[in-house]
Amino acid sequence: MAGNFAFTTVIFDLDGVVTRTAKVHCAAWKIVFDNFLKKRKQTNNNCFNEFSYENDYLPYVDGKPRYKGVQSFLNARNIQLPQGNPSDSPDAETICGLGNQKNKVFRKVAKEKPIETFQSTIDLIKDLHANGIHVGLATSSKNGRLVLKEAGLENLFETCVDGIVSAELGLKGKPESDIFIQAAENLGAKPSQSVVVEDAVSGVKAGKNGQFGLVIGLARKHNAQSLLHHGADIVLDDLQGVSARQIDQWFRNTANSKPRIIQSVNK
Repeated sequence: MAGNFAFTTVIFDLDGVVTRTAKVHCAAWKIVFDNFLKKRKQTNNNCFNEFSYENDYLPYVDGKPRYKGVQSFLNARNIQLPQGNPSDSPDAETICGLGNQKNKVFRKVAKEKPIETFQSTIDLIKDLHANGIHVGLATSSKNGRLVLKEAGLENLFETCVDGIVSAELGLKGKPESDIFIQAAENLGAKPSQSVVVEDAVSGVKAGKNGQFGLVIGLARKHNAQSLLHHGADIVLDDLQGVSARQIDQWFRNTANSKPRIIQSVNK
């Protein structure tokens, strides 16, 4: 293996790991769901309970494929809608219609505002490249390639398995491990040789379900304990100071160490 490392490949999630787009996604969802809930209030005399980051986005939508996120949120609100199909108009009151409306809103916002990145993640990826480690991206978002292009990160990853690829190949979304396994396979690696880096509970579950050699959770949302509980081997607030060598140490010690939260890593 490259540089005598115990692992060959690292698969990164996109939103909240590489790019600071989680809040943009949440804002787009809020516009869509709040408008939908207000219309239901008017027609059904329901109380309006607005969509929130902590109570709705994180537990029901974050990290999941778009339509699955819609279904999860509606289930939590005891609202039933027909599934519809991916060709539905963004104005259609179906699960697919709401998902398509969110995509329309997100793409508009993404093109209007610069896509911010996490420099610590970019630095780690460059270090991985320098040490001969393969780097891939796996995201539930169908806008994965758009975000990479807008952020100028197209050449940073050797493979990108996003929502469009998932639909084409019939891959199941997180917390199933399909997209991570596909990304690893695209790079000629087995899950046991690979590392997953995720910030969402559904993502660390996917890494665990896929039996990846190491699952790193990033507690960007003050959710360290939840990430640990659902399958992360190592939980950090940020990747600042993390190197290929550091990941190699964690990878080699995973079988003999309890999952843990690390407050910081010294350079």
